[in-house]
Amino acid sequence: MPRPLLFSRVAASAVAASLFAAPAWAQDAGRASLDGPTRGPVAAPPPVPTGGNLPVPADIPELAPDDDDPVGRRFVEPPPVPTAPPGTGTVAERGRNAAFAGAPLTLDEALELAAANNPTLVQARAQVQGTLGLAVEAGLWPNPVFRYVGEQIGVDREGETDTPGEFQGATITQQFVTADKRDISRAKFLQRTRVAEWAAVAQQWRVCNDVRVHFYQALGAKETVAIREDLLKAAEDAVVTAREQWNLGQSTRSDLHLANVALQEARLNLLMAENDYLEQFQTLASLIGLPLETGAVVGELDGEPAEIDFEQVYQEYLEEAPQVVMAKQKLREDQITLKRELVEPIPNVFVEAGSGYNFEALETTAVASVQLEVPIFDRNQGNIRRAESDLVRQRREIQRTEMLLRRDLATQYRRYLTARQHVEQFAEVILPEARAAYKNQLDAYAEDRQQWPEVLAVQSSYFDLRQRYVGHLVALRTSETLIRGYLLRDGLAVPVALPPGHLDVTAQPR
Repeated sequence: MPRPLLFSRVAASAVAASLFAAPAWAQDAGRASLDGPTRGPVAAPPPVPTGGNLPVPADIPELAPDDDDPVGRRFVEPPPVPTAPPGTGTVAERGRNAAFAGAPLTLDEALELAAANNPTLVQARAQVQGTLGLAVEAGLWPNPVFRYVGEQIGVDREGETDTPGEFQGATITQQFVTADKRDISRAKFLQRTRVAEWAAVAQQWRVCNDVRVHFYQALGAKETVAIREDLLKAAEDAVVTAREQWNLGQSTRSDLHLANVALQEARLNLLMAENDYLEQFQTLASLIGLPLETGAVVGELDGEPAEIDFEQVYQEYLEEAPQVVMAKQKLREDQITLKRELVEPIPNVFVEAGSGYNFEALETTAVASVQLEVPIFDRNQGNIRRAESDLVRQRREIQRTEMLLRRDLATQYRRYLTARQHVEQFAEVILPEARAAYKNQLDAYAEDRQQWPEVLAVQSSYFDLRQRYVGHLVALRTSETLIRGYLLRDGLAVPVALPPGHLDVTAQPR
């Protein structure tokens, strides 16, 4: 029944009741006043309105006699639940952790596979062998030179024409390297081989650190998938609850739409978490050097955080970090290079000896000669100056490397401290408090003291805190790995190229 009509009937009934309940003296007083000066006939009172003749406002239509479905009494269909995106559905349909169908992989297995298959490690070892080959070549003696000599061939002699010439024979020339040049060159390239070995050590740290970091990130992505599945289950429960409350008239159509939005976002967030895990696992596989099928990584993210002191770690870097040791080994190489260039002006001796037949004297003769270069104009001044400059530059390179390590360590140490502080507080305070709040809400709901939507809201907040905790754990493990691994990253970058050798030439570099 329309509200204005109902109000009119109630008002009319009240008026009628008040009139019927009025005392007789009041009615007489009314008549007396009417019988006053006019003394005319008494006007008849208006009829008491009844249910059949109540006044109805003109702007409210009459209900049709056959209208048996008025507003407020018929069921309105709620909006449909949105269709799940491809690749997801309800948690019950998909099964938990469906993205981890492949063979499981542990951290130790990943490190072993990377040591055997990562291509950059093979490149680094090949670089060591190549530099060792230069050391072998630089220390070899020069080859002798064999020469055939025929002088004045075809000279005519009395009674003869086209004679063999005055002399026919052969000589051998040998260069004698002075001032231990070959030994110094070999020492220089052997020192460079040590530099290459430390470059290979640095590359091993890069690969191992990257494998560990991406393994921890894959573990975090795996935990995120599990949390997103729980959040999807909570969103599914929220949709069911909202529709049940709609049936009972306890929720609005807007509540249903918002529940559908939350459900679809939870589905998309789960797909995004699975995509993130796929990326992390395939990145890990690329660092290993094998095309692995996506499977579950097996390991633990949480655990006792490592105690790290900034100054202590920095002092260890100055003594043990591959970057610093490699710079110091390169300084030793530059020192040997300068020594080698200082002895370069000392001339080598070329000795030639041979034998042949003298057709003019008709007897066997010998040939001998000694040759050396006199360093008058070119005394290797420019190369000596270049070697001295390289030595000065490398001393400063060691200092630059140490300062660069301190700067990068400060950045990574700040991340370590922040992550550790968050992990400890989440584990000791935030998550236990959120879990207790969630349990209290469940207990209140079981005792009919709380509504289910409020329980779902606390549940979603608890799961979000768990996801943030996983992110802080990944950041902590990443920082610990890099700090303990001399801040070396990027296991697929080309190994550190050796500095160019001074006058690297073949066949005998110096």
